[in-house]
Amino acid sequence: MGELPPNYREKIYAGVLGKLIGVYLGRPFENWTYQDIQQRLGPVHYYVHANFNAPLVVIDDDVSGTFAFVRVLKEHGFDPDLQPEHVGKTWLNQVIDKRTIFWWGGHGISTEHTQTWIKPPESGSIETNGITLAEQIGAQIFIDGWAMVAPGNPSLAAKLARAAARVSHDGVAVEAAVLWAVMEAQAFVESDAGKLLEKGLEYVAPESDLRKKIADVRAWVKEDGDWERTRQRIEDHYGYEKYCGICHMIPNHAIMIMALLYAGNDFTEAMHIINTSGWDTDCNSGNVGCLVAIVNGLEGFKNDKGLDWRGPLADRAIISSADGGYSINDAVRITYDLASAAHKLAGQQPLEAPKNGAQWHFSLDGSVQGFQSTVPLEQVKLAGDNTGLKITFPYAQESTAVLTQIFTPRDALEVKRDYEMMACPLVSPGQTLTAVVSSSELRHDVDIRIRLKAYDFDDSLADSSSPAVTLDPYTTTQKTITWIVPAELENKPIQQIGIAITSKNTAKDTNGPIYLESIKCTGTPNMLLKRPPLNTGPGLSSVPETMWQYQWVSSIHKVHTKFGPSFYLAQDHGEGLFYTGTREWMDYSATASGFLVDMGDAHGVLIRTQGVNRWYAAVLRREGGKGYLEVVKARDERREVLGRVELEWVPDVKFEIKVQAKGDKLKAKVGEVEVKGVDGEYRGGAAGFLLGEGSICADNLRIAPVS
Repeated sequence: MGELPPNYREKIYAGVLGKLIGVYLGRPFENWTYQDIQQRLGPVHYYVHANFNAPLVVIDDDVSGTFAFVRVLKEHGFDPDLQPEHVGKTWLNQVIDKRTIFWWGGHGISTEHTQTWIKPPESGSIETNGITLAEQIGAQIFIDGWAMVAPGNPSLAAKLARAAARVSHDGVAVEAAVLWAVMEAQAFVESDAGKLLEKGLEYVAPESDLRKKIADVRAWVKEDGDWERTRQRIEDHYGYEKYCGICHMIPNHAIMIMALLYAGNDFTEAMHIINTSGWDTDCNSGNVGCLVAIVNGLEGFKNDKGLDWRGPLADRAIISSADGGYSINDAVRITYDLASAAHKLAGQQPLEAPKNGAQWHFSLDGSVQGFQSTVPLEQVKLAGDNTGLKITFPYAQESTAVLTQIFTPRDALEVKRDYEMMACPLVSPGQTLTAVVSSSELRHDVDIRIRLKAYDFDDSLADSSSPAVTLDPYTTTQKTITWIVPAELENKPIQQIGIAITSKNTAKDTNGPIYLESIKCTGTPNMLLKRPPLNTGPGLSSVPETMWQYQWVSSIHKVHTKFGPSFYLAQDHGEGLFYTGTREWMDYSATASGFLVDMGDAHGVLIRTQGVNRWYAAVLRREGGKGYLEVVKARDERREVLGRVELEWVPDVKFEIKVQAKGDKLKAKVGEVEVKGVDGEYRGGAAGFLLGEGSICADNLRIAPVS
């Protein structure tokens, strides 16, 4: 059984924050040169997104790929001997072609395209792609997760990183990725930049060109003592004009090494150097930010310049992948996922979820998990080992809300990228919410409610609140609010969750703070999904509510939601999926009413969907002139029929099709015809529609618990 370093969880958290801060800082001016930055922005010392009228937290491939691909450990086992083929299968499950995670530069421009039809590691090889394409930057930009699941274990980090990098790259690109992963893993137990670099070089081939480049940078740093002079030398000897392709690894890796050596353990200085240097700023800044943050831990984000790195971020992260329930995310959730993986890879028991599995628990120092408000918020330690979010409520304010996002914010859609925003709400009607709040210093009563904000049919955000509990003055009190999300929020995607506070301070004098200790969501939704009312009127075409459409993850070719039925879906070729939900949806049924096959021989309804290649479904199939109802399991490239029964299939007739999962028992039903299957691999996941080549329509989709 392997040992994990002291404070490993705090350092993983710091690494995740460093990655997010670095990416979101460098993203707005990605691919600018040093000269462009100096002329248009000046030296970069802090976030600049406001200069571009853009939000800080948006979709970015560096974040999405880093934290989506490491989930291969959940899909293919916590095995130190992970192979490129396993990582490639997770790519195909988590990535929707031309839509999520990647910069879709085009075949022959971006190697990530190759993996869709060539088996790894051949997909990333020089033989397949040529040396220029195989040595672009993509291998190292997704590498940080492999180090953070191997804290203090550089050999394991190297093995995992090499397997992952070879899915899409080769040559010095892979060696650079491995070197950086090794340094990050070693950073859990070593802080000296020079020693970290020496450890990384142990995993680089003796004859590699990477060694000469690193030796040059180290020598220039020693000679120059001025990072801008060294940066110019790098541009002169290793600049973009020396390498073909859109974004070669060598120039960018060189300035990453330079920033590390000059900044040492100073996170703020590292961010200044790597971002002012230009080129692939979000990628470089993310890698450097992660490494320096691991070295320093959470204290490293504090500095004598008074810059607040963590406050604007508020732990927020967006991961656009085929797992819509992992899209609206936060650094604490990601940290616990990585730390649990580290436990399993070390042969230890999985990390216990805090506060009985509450999704929002504020257990890490300074964590706010995306919660924001007009009043001051601060994570604090409470009695014993308990923690909470301290809410300082001004005496003159009668009410306020403290909320976090759980579905796509509108401003995230306004930033155009080469990939789409795909996400599902984390909370839905029928699920049970439990909030724990407390106080110890109140002088006046305060009412607390669970508060939700949901997109109404006109896309405005409307409030919905639970009954109140009252925190009493002059006593230490803890209260629990339990509330079932009401059916009135059907087809109104819930965008925020938190608490609303109403003061009974009629004297308008000072009151004590309130503590939000946790919020937990349990159970399966109970709701009917259908298109919201159409906006119609003279001269207006029928246009469905926009945000309702954005709650669906889609790999199909065409979605129509304004032609008669709620769902009109078409797939030009191959297999396509259209679904919503999270992996917390476990025992439930999905029933499509008004289901009609317009064209095609294999369509159905999905359940427990965990990506485009991992799901169960009730499938209607025509074969050899006969019709069948099947229970089908998808696991990567395989499609297994778990149960099959003959079914009379009458063309051009609408009917109802139902699929149900309870434990390892699966069941599909059309009319009186029923078929069963048994499989327990996927215990939770989203629901929706499965298409083969052709088209279907449906009036609605009902999700209901199965007791």
